[in-house]
Amino acid sequence: MDSRYPIREIFLDSLDWYLQNNSPSSDQMAAANAIRTCKTGELGYNASKCDECGHIELHSCSCRNRSCPNCQSVLKEVWIDKRRSEVLDASYFHVVFTVPHTLNALFLANQKLLYSLLFSAASETLLTLSQDKRYLGAEPGIIMVLHTWGQNLAYHPHVHCIVSGAGLTRDHHLVKSGKSFFIPIKAAMKMFRGKFMASLKSCRSSGRLIIPESCSDLALPEGWQSFVDRLYSTDWCPYIKETFNGYGNAISYLGRYTHRVAISNGRILDMTDDTVTFWYKDYRDGSARKEMTLTHEEFIRRFLMHVLPRRFQKIRYYGFLSNGSKKKKLRLLFELQGHQQFTARFPADTPKDVILSEVLGTDVHVCPCCGKPSMRYLGRRYYLRP
Repeated sequence: MDSRYPIREIFLDSLDWYLQNNSPSSDQMAAANAIRTCKTGELGYNASKCDECGHIELHSCSCRNRSCPNCQSVLKEVWIDKRRSEVLDASYFHVVFTVPHTLNALFLANQKLLYSLLFSAASETLLTLSQDKRYLGAEPGIIMVLHTWGQNLAYHPHVHCIVSGAGLTRDHHLVKSGKSFFIPIKAAMKMFRGKFMASLKSCRSSGRLIIPESCSDLALPEGWQSFVDRLYSTDWCPYIKETFNGYGNAISYLGRYTHRVAISNGRILDMTDDTVTFWYKDYRDGSARKEMTLTHEEFIRRFLMHVLPRRFQKIRYYGFLSNGSKKKKLRLLFELQGHQQFTARFPADTPKDVILSEVLGTDVHVCPCCGKPSMRYLGRRYYLRP
């Protein structure tokens, strides 16, 4: 057993047992197989050789699956570097939009459709209210990241948003907010709920919404109307999680969310042949740190519940950061503020070994045997470590 990767060990030990009683989707199965082969050597090794002393280094290859907890660090740092070069000299705000738990069954049965509606309702709410002259009166830059889990691995769809406290007006002027969030949270809640519910009802009336067996009453007009009425009478609770004053700090902070998976190896406290114990924060109890013990089968079930559909974009950009016009608008914004706060450390043509050295904090060219900067990458090899 490799204690560095306990989640991988759970999948190695218990996935076959889990499959005897469960039928995961093809996307979930692909993620499970990637996790249990990640950094085992089954995917090959990256080989390097010292030209001075002949020492050979072999590093088992990562699976690079976005649900794998073992191989997100380099991807995260490269993403943060790109986004830091796009920040303005202004306040930034972390806003979270979530939906009532009564929608969970519908979300699980319509993941692509309802995750997309969640993005649309949240982004339209922020953009509409931001451009209102009573608030910012300009188009901000927005980065959104979808999460589907709570700390205890329960199903909890929500989006984390980093919103710039500065934006571009329609007549191409730069406007900045103060240090507090410029949108009234109650106005955001009502608009978000209204936009999401309007889209949800449209999906049902057009036949695009799948009604699962557990919600069979929603197939009837009276059952659906009662369900809709309950959702309209519920507070949907978007809230401000953090306010940033350090420009790039907001992006570094969001980096903790962009490449995070449902649970990291660092939260695993103990494992037996049948159970796994991990810690979590109970936000309903003042963020108290608690422990939870699950069987391997239940742990795998909860973990795979958060595997996103294939090719679904879990990070999206809006406002002046939307892909179609980002370069042009950023160039204008930097001219208006008189400078660009940060430049990228890793341009598009940066060699991988340079990125690895920066991320790992050690020069990968230095031989661990003779200490000379003479390690040369040989490529991927498909043989077992002797």
